[in-house]
Amino acid sequence: MKDPRQFIKHTSLLFAILCIAVFAASCVEIKHPDLDPKNKPNIVFILADDLGWADLACYGNQFNESPHIDQLAADGIKYTNAYAACPVCSPTRASIQSGQYPARVGITDFITGHWRPFEKLIVPKNRTQYLPAEIVTIAESLQAAGYATGYFGKWHLGNKPEHLPGNQGYDDWRVHTRGTFYNLQSKKAIIPPDQTLNDEQRISEVLTDYSVDFIEQHKDQAFFLFLAHYDVHVQLDADMDLIQKYLAKEKPDDYPSNAIYAAMVEHVDRSVGRIVNALRLQGVEENTIVIFYSDNGGLVSRFDEIPLLVDDKQDLYKDSDLLYVASSNKPLRAEKGTIYEGGIREPLLIKWPGKIEAGSVSKDLVTSVDFYPTLLKLAGSSLPDQVLDGQDIFNTEKELDTQRAIYWHYPVYHHDVPASAIRKGNWKLIEYLDDYSIELYNLNADIGEENDVSKNHPDKVKELHELLLNWRADVKAELPIENPEFDIARRGEWGRHPDRG
Repeated sequence: MKDPRQFIKHTSLLFAILCIAVFAASCVEIKHPDLDPKNKPNIVFILADDLGWADLACYGNQFNESPHIDQLAADGIKYTNAYAACPVCSPTRASIQSGQYPARVGITDFITGHWRPFEKLIVPKNRTQYLPAEIVTIAESLQAAGYATGYFGKWHLGNKPEHLPGNQGYDDWRVHTRGTFYNLQSKKAIIPPDQTLNDEQRISEVLTDYSVDFIEQHKDQAFFLFLAHYDVHVQLDADMDLIQKYLAKEKPDDYPSNAIYAAMVEHVDRSVGRIVNALRLQGVEENTIVIFYSDNGGLVSRFDEIPLLVDDKQDLYKDSDLLYVASSNKPLRAEKGTIYEGGIREPLLIKWPGKIEAGSVSKDLVTSVDFYPTLLKLAGSSLPDQVLDGQDIFNTEKELDTQRAIYWHYPVYHHDVPASAIRKGNWKLIEYLDDYSIELYNLNADIGEENDVSKNHPDKVKELHELLLNWRADVKAELPIENPEFDIARRGEWGRHPDRG
């Protein structure tokens, strides 16, 4: 197989200029309005799966089309330094629901997790393969504040009945569980079962249907809607008419331009358009905050080096590198499954008519643990009796922009080796947990993390490393241990995770 990364060329000058322009934008101050307890804002949270920071037109992409998502940026605020708390899905999703860093929750890999039985290290398993019941979720807190709550889409925080959204604060919910975009009825891909489905319906449209119905049913009360798409996760699949559209489209030189991936981005974009239109039709758009976000960085190619297209679409890219390449996170380094910027930096757009200035751009550091305290403040809800690691991103009384410290702990093998990281201001330190080596980057000067400057800044290394060590102790982060079965000849082999049975 050809190395898929060799396919991806250097970022074009135009894209670099766009990125520089984004980072040069000034921070935007957003103040909490005087909330009317009788007219609390509705909250719509739309989560994409594996969508990268550089995948949207409003972040500089010249191939994928996302007009409805771009309109959120035009009507609201775009964040350029927003992060997921982990470079894979389940931990980030847990961080949103709990307001806690994944290491504190005890879910640091996707559920169930990766496993290399012959590697140098035995990595920690998730303490629970579900979101712990004792966690007071953001939905439970909003329920207590009088909100109707709905969850539709990918959950990935436990599939047993007691772990599903209905037992985690969501009044109305349907979960997509089978990793398929079509044939939802025959593959029993929706829980609870929906007898109205047919196999020609696409998951993105079905989830949007549920969400639109929820908006219509609860337009006369405050509601919290969480729409969690499965797009743009592998295996890549989309409607054929959209794929043909992108196959015929002119390709920029600096981006893989995978037509199936682009079509999946457009499926998500169509959903966003339908949701915003439903809010408008029901007369609640002006009193609704809409958040668009992704759960981790974009995937370039599969960790197991197999084709990433569904079987019946593989002929479209027969003998092409695009059989193995989904996207590119350039100018960011690397991809999902790493704690380089390409694995953790996310698109984040927030629209709130009359409260957030249209066309705003913010360089504030934001991470997924921040949504919980931010949204509870907007809802006028009291905080739960549990640790919340995040901060209210609209609270201008705290220093939330370039000087706060945010953290990652990803102690597993995936697209890289186990590691932890901290970003404070423009500085980012990574500690690898196999040999405890350290890298240091100045992201203001080096967004692509090409130049490790740790030897040039020993005082900064000491400062950030101490903060990282103290944070790991505070959240009780579990570390890998030496593997007595280490076999250097077999270290790259993937095995079945022990918790899979």
